[in-house]
Amino acid sequence: MEFITNPWFYALAVPAVLIVGFSKAGVGGGLGIMAVPMMALVVSPVQAAGVLMPLLLFMDIFTLRAYWGVFDRRNLMIMLPGSLAGVVIGGLIFGYMNDNVIRIIVGAVAILFTLYRWIGPRLLNRAADHVSPPHRGYGTFWAGVGGFTSVVAHGGSPPVHIYLLPQRLEKQLFVGTTVVLFALVDVMKLPAYAMLGALDATNLGTALILAPVAPLGIWLGITFQKRLPEAIFYRICFTLIFLTGCRLVWQGAEGLLVK
Repeated sequence: MEFITNPWFYALAVPAVLIVGFSKAGVGGGLGIMAVPMMALVVSPVQAAGVLMPLLLFMDIFTLRAYWGVFDRRNLMIMLPGSLAGVVIGGLIFGYMNDNVIRIIVGAVAILFTLYRWIGPRLLNRAADHVSPPHRGYGTFWAGVGGFTSVVAHGGSPPVHIYLLPQRLEKQLFVGTTVVLFALVDVMKLPAYAMLGALDATNLGTALILAPVAPLGIWLGITFQKRLPEAIFYRICFTLIFLTGCRLVWQGAEGLLVK
């Protein structure tokens, strides 16, 4: 079996996969976006995304069982066409980018995500008296952005949250809708990743090694959601995402300038 041998990769990949499990369990509001930037500090962003792809599908099995039937059908039907379009565009563009450009994009997505998480709640509180209804135009656009960023960085949650959060859905319904949507998006991404060569023997072998960590992350996420306070954990995680994003943007820009 072929797999990545760099121990520093696993030092970052194990906590990254745990965090994805947290996020898949409905904890952290999109913290799964942290995984690719963390692993991309050691390997190329394309390889990091390729290793994570089978793990996401594996996790989807567990989360779909927990939330199947608990989702907003109307919003899901609105977002699916946009998500597909975003995945197709992302797949076509992804193959023509060099690693440094991808690092900048992944880093920028991470930075924008943390800024959104820090500023967004304040904006929502100001508009607490206004609940937005489902909207085909907004839903298609933001789901398309989410499909694109999901291909590039497995980070489709923030754009979708921008669309769904103002609707003030009940928590279980909100989580279930995003779980089902991104399980379908993960399946949509498979052809693009296969064509990019991101599902080669090394990446699949590495994913197999990391597979036991995936359900552990989901279990910890469910346990955490029930028992532990969130504020400090989120503050640390969002700060790390921001710093990692800055590092990747710096690495990418430095690589482009050297060339």
